[in-house]
Amino acid sequence: MIHYLTIGTVLGLSAGFAPGPLLTLVVSETLQHDIKSGVKVALAPIITDFPIIILTLFILSKLSNFHNILGIISLTGGLFILYMGYKSLRTKGVKINLDEIKSKSFIKGVLANVLSPHPYLFWFSVGAPIMTKAISHNISAALAFIISFYAFLVGSKIVLAILIGKSKSLLTAKCTFSPCDFLVWCCVF
Repeated sequence: MIHYLTIGTVLGLSAGFAPGPLLTLVVSETLQHDIKSGVKVALAPIITDFPIIILTLFILSKLSNFHNILGIISLTGGLFILYMGYKSLRTKGVKINLDEIKSKSFIKGVLANVLSPHPYLFWFSVGAPIMTKAISHNISAALAFIISFYAFLVGSKIVLAILIGKSKSLLTAKCTFSPCDFLVWCCVF
């Protein structure tokens, strides 16, 4: 059981910090809105991955050729990411009442995760084989894998959202660097 707990921890951390649409959305929503919005996006895999796990286990057990389905999901996900990128780059006028704008972070996170090929690829190639092996060992091993994987996957994204949210003031702070400060800096270095 410790073996599956360790595998879940390592894979959860690596998936949590791996670059991809969901991580980008966590950062983007945290910077645009607040920590709460980033955390909402980070929680999306808890909701979206259960059907993905069931789907991958079903497909792996029943179908031998799933490349077309994965291709359609990847294309749809790519189009969604392009749309989100377009919306981020499109400039708008100044918004006065930012408090009234709802971020819809959780919905964005759910859509990004469902349409991203990452969870499908993970569960088809790594997660489902580990789960089937763990279940054949005993159910507690499978639970240890799932719980540790999601605790570290979601937890790492939440920690990242908190760190970004706390450091957001550094990005918006005005520089108060005077010529005297520059001279002192040059003398020290």
